[in-house]
Amino acid sequence: MDGPRILLIEDDLAIVQAIGFALRGVAEVDHIPGPDDLPDTFPFERYAAVLLDMNFRPEQREGRAGLDAIGQLRAADPTLAIVMLTVFGGVAIAVEALKRGACDFLLKPWRNDRLVAATRAAIDLTSRQRAGAAMSLDAIERHAIERAIERAEGNISRAAAALGITRPALYRRIEKHGL
Repeated sequence: MDGPRILLIEDDLAIVQAIGFALRGVAEVDHIPGPDDLPDTFPFERYAAVLLDMNFRPEQREGRAGLDAIGQLRAADPTLAIVMLTVFGGVAIAVEALKRGACDFLLKPWRNDRLVAATRAAIDLTSRQRAGAAMSLDAIERHAIERAIERAEGNISRAAAALGITRPALYRRIEKHGL
């Protein structure tokens, strides 16, 4: 399969096999047993998403290792979407994971349709974030101006107000971008 690749960070081999089976035809799954197994020079750019367990030893239940790994992953590649996985979950831990930068949170055991949907959404989010990161500031500004004018149906005053700038400032930017 030449589709997207996801990185699964999970210590339980039965879970690794189940996720690989559930995502067959959706994404290629590469696996490492824990965040400590990530080498210093890891090719994050080859992955479209990460599925990250919260705990990496049987006695762990508080999710600290997974929460800390979110920061490590976000520092390495802030465009990479992260979906958290855990048996021991609650609203507080899910909220904390989302605050730290995860895009979704799934409880084990999961429903395969929910796992597939969350993985596809994460792959799409990574793609959008990487496209946005690759855009230059001028390209972003041009795109925002085009959208504002389109939404205002060509009314420059309304477009300027929507952008939070004056009409003369918008006219200057329109000229600058050749719109």
